[in-house]
Amino acid sequence: MPRTKKKITAQNKKPEPGRNANGMGSLRQKTVKGNTYWEGRYSVIDPVTGKSVQRSISGKDQAEVYAKMIKAQTEINEGTYIEPSKMTVGEWLDIWLKTYLNGVRPYTILNYTQHVNNHIKPVFGKVKLDKLNTHMIQQFYNDLGTIHGNKPGLSPKTVKCIHGIFHKALQQAIEIGYLRSNPTTACKLPKVERKEVKSLDNEAIQSFLKAIRGHRFEVIFLVTLCTGLRRGEVCGLTWDCVDLEHGTIHVNKQLQQVPGQSGNFRLTPTKNGKGRTITAASFVVDALRQYKVRQTEARLKAGPNWQDEGFVFTDEVGHRLSPNTVYHNYKRIVASIGLPKARLHDLRHTFATVSLHAGDDIKTVQENLGHATAAFTLATYAHVTEEMKQDSANRMDQFIKGVFGA
Repeated sequence: MPRTKKKITAQNKKPEPGRNANGMGSLRQKTVKGNTYWEGRYSVIDPVTGKSVQRSISGKDQAEVYAKMIKAQTEINEGTYIEPSKMTVGEWLDIWLKTYLNGVRPYTILNYTQHVNNHIKPVFGKVKLDKLNTHMIQQFYNDLGTIHGNKPGLSPKTVKCIHGIFHKALQQAIEIGYLRSNPTTACKLPKVERKEVKSLDNEAIQSFLKAIRGHRFEVIFLVTLCTGLRRGEVCGLTWDCVDLEHGTIHVNKQLQQVPGQSGNFRLTPTKNGKGRTITAASFVVDALRQYKVRQTEARLKAGPNWQDEGFVFTDEVGHRLSPNTVYHNYKRIVASIGLPKARLHDLRHTFATVSLHAGDDIKTVQENLGHATAAFTLATYAHVTEEMKQDSANRMDQFIKGVFGA
């Protein structure tokens, strides 16, 4: 069928033939291969060349296209106009991951990439970037947490993490000029229930200390329990950061797996990127001093086979310990004393809990743990501080009763 065009000006009042009114362009009714639709054309200044270029808007309804033209012209006049993007969400996410994550840790980039490829792109990959809206993204978040057959939904924490990644990527698109607003901003996220931290009670601590006595990892578990170091931090500890004379440990790095390379580890900055110095208990310093003597003996025995990498905790030839090896040994030990569900990270929580019960102020505990803020420490160990408040109230009660002879 021949292609026909019917030109209709985009005015309330019909302009003179062949002229556009007030720079608004024109509306045309087109028929292509039997399909009839409306096309509106308008002019805009190309920000790169400074020249006037034609842009078009199409739709099935004349009024709809006209309204879009009015909107575009208003935005042009107000300086808020953004060029319609032909880029898809998937294309933009690939660009964002490759180009705009400078300074982000490799492990974090891997985490972002996995969430983008496993969750966001399968749903929105082919959607035009400027066609995203809050409603479709909200439905996506809701669906992530929904059970599908035998497949459980994602946890609220994971949904929040995916939202954070999506939001950052779209925020960058706004800064470049691909989007006017971020459709993820108005989305409502599921409530993340803070899980109560688990720590070893006094009886469990005694059983654990008894179980590790004489174990080849006894000192590393003792240091972890009594300093609150994270697994990667204690495995990445080097002798130049241990001052046995003053009894301090400087924590400025962690041993972390290279993203995507199982069994390959490297030293990276601590979780919050800041170093901290911990004053260790005297018996911990004594244990480290004795351990260093044994390590020196092992070095002499190994001779030229010794790998002097400077790590505190090593195998028989000086090579650093894998955090995974330490973890698996820990799991075997706690299982042997009837605590199979205990996590290695629970030793860190135990240190914090014992410190608070011992009367350490929250700021000291925060700095020893390497938390970003004291507020985070308070929130994490709220149950402990509530117990302490009750103990304080009980002591005051006993004091008043003693004063008044009640």
